[in-house]
Amino acid sequence: MSGLEFGDAVSRQHAPLVQRAGAIADAFGHGGAVQLRDVSDRSPLPPRAHAVTLRRGKDAGIVRDSASRLILTYRDPTSEVSLAGLLACTTKPGMPIAADPESLSVLALAQRLAASDIPVLINGPTGTGKEVLSRFIHACSPRRDGPFIAVNCAAMPEAMLEALLFGHQKGAFTGATQASEGFFRAADGGTLLLDEIAEMPLALQAKLLRALQESEVVPIGSTQPIKVDVRIIACANRDLPTEVSEGRFRPDLYYRLNVFPLALRSLRERPDDIAPLAFALALRHARADRPTPWFSDAAMAMLKLHSWPGNVRELENVVRRALLLADGETTISASHIVFDTPARLVAAETETVPAIASADAGTTRAGKLSSIVQHSEARAIMETLEACGGSRVAAARQLGISERTLRYRLASFREAGIAVAGGRR
Repeated sequence: MSGLEFGDAVSRQHAPLVQRAGAIADAFGHGGAVQLRDVSDRSPLPPRAHAVTLRRGKDAGIVRDSASRLILTYRDPTSEVSLAGLLACTTKPGMPIAADPESLSVLALAQRLAASDIPVLINGPTGTGKEVLSRFIHACSPRRDGPFIAVNCAAMPEAMLEALLFGHQKGAFTGATQASEGFFRAADGGTLLLDEIAEMPLALQAKLLRALQESEVVPIGSTQPIKVDVRIIACANRDLPTEVSEGRFRPDLYYRLNVFPLALRSLRERPDDIAPLAFALALRHARADRPTPWFSDAAMAMLKLHSWPGNVRELENVVRRALLLADGETTISASHIVFDTPARLVAAETETVPAIASADAGTTRAGKLSSIVQHSEARAIMETLEACGGSRVAAARQLGISERTLRYRLASFREAGIAVAGGRR
């Protein structure tokens, strides 16, 4: 996220939207400002400016003029979906995006940490964006012009990890036909990310500790240490104090890395991040030669209702799937939202899911569902029907589906045992 710059025309025409986005953008930022313009503004832009043109209209969507020039059309300046679309448009590629207060506080703290060279330990479940946060710290630091090297300790063969980290001399072992500098020297003057550090073997942890303490490495096959200037960021998806207490992680290395810990919560614990992340992922994966489809309120409601066991990685899967299903359409509707692995989504036949309120009477009845996908879709449709006063025509328009499709959905919900009201025309 970067700071937002806009003139009087934008303030007059789009005040409710840009004021909220500006408050979030001011919470953290890096990489220069993003210019907001009203659609009536025809003045030339600086050659490399990142700019978003705003327009109010019925057909919400995002159109790319180029990689850094976008046109955002929105309907309701006060809606969460409009704000999420604008946040996604104003976030530069590779930068984190957030709207949840806790996420914003983590990013603000990370930006302050970036000015120093102290090690940072980032904890959080897999798929929550630890590498993105690490890249943000690097991009905000005085080392931003230096290399950023990311090493996944779990993905490296244990027998080769030492050579990959510290380098080796030619002939140091069988197959070493030429010398290698290793990741530490490759990151000299920049930042080295050690991801999934809890997977590092204990013997290598001791050598890593010495490298951190002495700011030097000894390549395999050499007796001479080599000085390195590297900022270390370590990430773990397991609880390192527990790993220390159970003897799987060295306590001295833990305390060396744990100078300033940051924690990222699972996606379901920061629901305000879901909408802007969904739009950002849609911008990333949508075809550049077509408008990026807009998420309907019902589709966004489905995303907010999901528990996201796979965190942002799962959200990315769902968004890519929705873009495929919505191919050629301007709106991602509830019918395009399909969640991951059936094993996580399908409830046992004997399970009873929470009751769903009817749109007009507010009555509830517990029903058995074979799929949580159907349950989430039912919730989203019933909420939209209620918001439209029970009108099927208005609800279908809001959902981006035909009235006939809506009637079919309502009938299928009744067959599944979900108490729903049919609404009115």
